[in-house]
Amino acid sequence: MIIKSIIIDDEHLAVGIIESYLEEFKNIEISGIYKNPLEALPILESGDIDVIFLDINMPRMNGIEFLKSLNKYPQIIITTAYKEYAIESYELEVLDYLVKPIPFNRFLKSINKLMARFVNLEKTKTSPEFSQAPHIFLKVDRKLMKIFLHDILYIESLRDYIKVSSIEGTYVSHKSLSSITDELPEENFIRVHKSYTIAIDKVKSIEGNQIEIENKRIPIGRNYTIHAKQKILRNKGNLLNE
Repeated sequence: MIIKSIIIDDEHLAVGIIESYLEEFKNIEISGIYKNPLEALPILESGDIDVIFLDINMPRMNGIEFLKSLNKYPQIIITTAYKEYAIESYELEVLDYLVKPIPFNRFLKSINKLMARFVNLEKTKTSPEFSQAPHIFLKVDRKLMKIFLHDILYIESLRDYIKVSSIEGTYVSHKSLSSITDELPEENFIRVHKSYTIAIDKVKSIEGNQIEIENKRIPIGRNYTIHAKQKILRNKGNLLNE
């Protein structure tokens, strides 16, 4: 799946940073770079663009005014130095709002949200181009690792890091458990403890306040008990338990 993007930003340095970040994602193609929104109208009218990395404060027309002028638009990731437009932007249903200077870890979170959105949007399509399994990218050491969601067993918090245990192996990344949980589809994953998020379909058994996944016993936190057990037992793969 190739995602076609454009960058609309009049700051040369900011554009360079976004370009360098996007080089890490081989399935995201930059189809154009524009200094103001009006220059981008012809390519948007073609309907071929999937996502816009959009600055707000630009000459002639700012990013918010531009979105309001359009009848429809692709996915929008705001990239701006101004925090005060966040609420107004989300009312326009932007995918994410990034405040400059944008650290790579925060940018990566946006890309994972973008990937997840496209998986959901394309579920009904039968084209083989969109048949690849849902996945996320996780920064491990200096590499971006592609991790398929169906391989994930559970994720453990290690203070400022997380450890993702999957069928293919174990990955440690500088990221919070809350952050990675937010990026995962809630119908497939659930947080069961302040230190653990699990894949619902990988649960082998529940005994008291412990869950068994593979040979690992994972505690269920007191504040998570009712919701976690209900969701696990109501999962489609566990209808006989209802």
